[in-house]
Amino acid sequence: MKLLITGSNGLLGQKIVNQCLKRGIDFIASSKGENRNSRCPENQYLSLDIRDEVAIITCIESIKPTHIIHTAAMTNVDQCELNPKECEEINVKSTIILWKASTNLGIHFQLLSTDFVFDGSKGNYSENDKPNPLSIYAKSKVNAEEILLKSDNLDWSIIRTIIVYGEGENLSRTNLICWAKETLAKNHPISIVDDQFRAPTWADDLAWACIRICELNKKGIYHISGPETMSVFEIVMRVAKFYGFQTKAIQRTNSLTLNQPARRPPKTGFNITKARMELFYAPKTLEETLALLV
Repeated sequence: MKLLITGSNGLLGQKIVNQCLKRGIDFIASSKGENRNSRCPENQYLSLDIRDEVAIITCIESIKPTHIIHTAAMTNVDQCELNPKECEEINVKSTIILWKASTNLGIHFQLLSTDFVFDGSKGNYSENDKPNPLSIYAKSKVNAEEILLKSDNLDWSIIRTIIVYGEGENLSRTNLICWAKETLAKNHPISIVDDQFRAPTWADDLAWACIRICELNKKGIYHISGPETMSVFEIVMRVAKFYGFQTKAIQRTNSLTLNQPARRPPKTGFNITKARMELFYAPKTLEETLALLV
């Protein structure tokens, strides 16, 4: 097995690289620009623009991977809403290019997707539930998924996930749990929504599942998330209580007060039975992972 990882400078990409190194799995990591993960050997890193079709095809033909794990994406939901063309190019057109190359060369293609493909009207979504996206970002992910779903080639997997968190090197964006930990440590006042419900996902657990699907040659859609769905307010409160921070500075608010450009689904969360049964996926609880962030 040889993996080509896109978006390797991102949090999930770094975790996949680190697990490959630890387990002796052959891989090539790629992101746009220089390598920002000190653990990733330079001879296993390529600077790659996923919108450059010629560069992608040349790269894949040279590397000859057995699997591509496509983590690279434009994930800032509000920026996607404000820049729909860029979102389309990064999230959809790049998937078309990579999928076409994978099909031509007999490579398994794995696409990372999101809980935002659902409208959040019920929560606890299974792989069989029908998407109903509310935002430009969510629609781009549904469109990317449909490239695979409508193809005659069945050698693909789609992993949907929720609020990925953990520590990485030189990340371009922080994540909810790490942001809450850093902000609460300074006792700064923060307003947190109590009308959005999510199942936060430990990045190491997600990386394990990505690799596991490749190892087992699994195909189809898999929902991979943390084991508990809770309000964003409860997530932050549990972070505060675990580390012994004051909670007086945490104020409840609701989504309407934020005036965000993009709509968010009110309640997602996943039914992860399929992942538990087929992959033996056993995600850590929030508190188990907070102990690892100390």
